[in-house]
Order: sequence, then structure tokens, then C-alpha cells
Amino acid sequence: MRITVDIEDEILNDLVGMMGETKKSPAIAKAVTEYVKRQKAKEFGRLLRQGAFDYPVLNEELEKCDA
Repeated sequence: MRITVDIEDEILNDLVGMMGETKKSPAIAKAVTEYVKRQKAKEFGRLLRQGAFDYPVLNEELEKCDA
């Protein structure tokens, strides 16, 4: 998808370097992808800490399976 975004030249040049790219479009795409992945991981961690996932198997039972 193509979009138009206004980004200051200095920021864009820094981004291109940070992303290890030589062109602007791939650098922006990579940065946005990384940002979304980090936000999803952060949300997953928050849900884990809140106990949103119910695992019926106890740690002791899991350790018996590994033996």
C-alpha cells in the first residue's frame, strides 16, 4: 500500500541508518513492522502477567513429562 507521510529529513536519514537500509521506503516499512511486533509482544506479556491464559497443567506435571 502506498501512502504519503511527512517526516523531517534528519529523522528519516537517521531511520534509514538505524534500520540498516539504503532506501527510505524499506527503512520505513521495517521500522513500522518492528514497532507493531514490539507492541504485540508487550501486550502479550501484559496478558500473561494478568493471568489471561489458563493452563490446566501444573509445573510439577510438566517436569514429569520432561523426564
